[in-house]
Amino acid sequence: MDYYSEDRQSNSSRTARVGLYSVGVNILLVCLKLFLAALSGSLALAADAVHSAVDVVASLVVLVGLFISGRRSRLFPYGLYKVENLASVTLALLIFLAAYEIAREALLEPRREIANAPLTLAGVVLAVLVAFLFSRYERRIGEQTGSPSLIADSQHFRIDMLSSGVVFAAVLGSALQLPLDQLGAAVVVLFVVWAGWGLLVDGMRVLLDASLDHEMLDQIRRVIAADPGIAEIRSLAGRNSGRYKFIETEVSLRTRNLEKAHQISQRLERAIRESISRVDRVLVHYEPTQKEVLKWAAPLASLDGAVSPHFGEAPYFALIQFKAATGEVVGREVLANPYTAVEKQKGIKVAEFLIGQGVDGLVLRESLEGKGPSYALADAGIEVVLTEKEKIGGILADLQAALTRREVPE
Repeated sequence: MDYYSEDRQSNSSRTARVGLYSVGVNILLVCLKLFLAALSGSLALAADAVHSAVDVVASLVVLVGLFISGRRSRLFPYGLYKVENLASVTLALLIFLAAYEIAREALLEPRREIANAPLTLAGVVLAVLVAFLFSRYERRIGEQTGSPSLIADSQHFRIDMLSSGVVFAAVLGSALQLPLDQLGAAVVVLFVVWAGWGLLVDGMRVLLDASLDHEMLDQIRRVIAADPGIAEIRSLAGRNSGRYKFIETEVSLRTRNLEKAHQISQRLERAIRESISRVDRVLVHYEPTQKEVLKWAAPLASLDGAVSPHFGEAPYFALIQFKAATGEVVGREVLANPYTAVEKQKGIKVAEFLIGQGVDGLVLRESLEGKGPSYALADAGIEVVLTEKEKIGGILADLQAALTRREVPE
């Protein structure tokens, strides 16, 4: 089992346990409110007990979603993560139902005389305190595990606190002979509908495969572009599924070597997982860059065309551009080596310099095998060819002949 599978199972177990706690807390609140309703004769408390009973059903929906969300099968090879978002949408609908019940009970039902008001008010405060403490705990766990269901359920507990606030105002108003039910209900219903709409929109975005946000896609794009083996990012897409993300990209590589291409793909996947949390799958489609013009480089000891026997210490580099189809030279330039005076990691810095110039191949008189620059050049898909020629003219003739015979990779 890999690290990411262990992480998913650990988070699933943790969120399922908190979902079970949620059911227990809601059952406790239902029992408390039913007791207070019987004690006081308050219709608002009876309605609030019904509201909390709806919360029990909602928590059970969350619990079921958490238990099956990470399951995979032949019919669902990508898992059932979206069950959590379906649970979130269900919770949003239940919040709308709660809003309706609060409005109906507070605005349409006749006033009643409240018995045992002080004890009833103390019980309502206790219910609010329990909902508040558990809501904070559940939201913290939901954010740590990335579970939309736990975050949605914690929001539902906050709605429970608001409805209990309406009850508190109703009981207090009845005790003081003040009709406060209508005003309090109107304010709470607005909050309820707003919270429910936000949950509904967020859940439906995932169920309809909406893209990851632009900031996250830009972050992924920067990670991919930073790899030296990438020539071009042709497409990038990503989506949420529950608390996990699926990312797909199509890139052009600097190499035609299949083994190196596979290494680049694995390197990209690791880099994306390290940069973005809770990534379930990264799918990289890759193909070599089709170039009409190839750029090859060779180190020079002097401007008269003498080839340097060294790589990092060469004072100049000749860059020659060929037509890939015919080997015809279409461009030449000589660049000064900006790192000749550097004492440490000179060769690696020169390799990175040539990679930045878009070099496809490099001709050298010394072997770099086993040295730092060779790994940097290989990662970028730059072909290294050894030569015994001491003049750039001889190297140029050999490269043209090789391109004509298609012996030099494009």
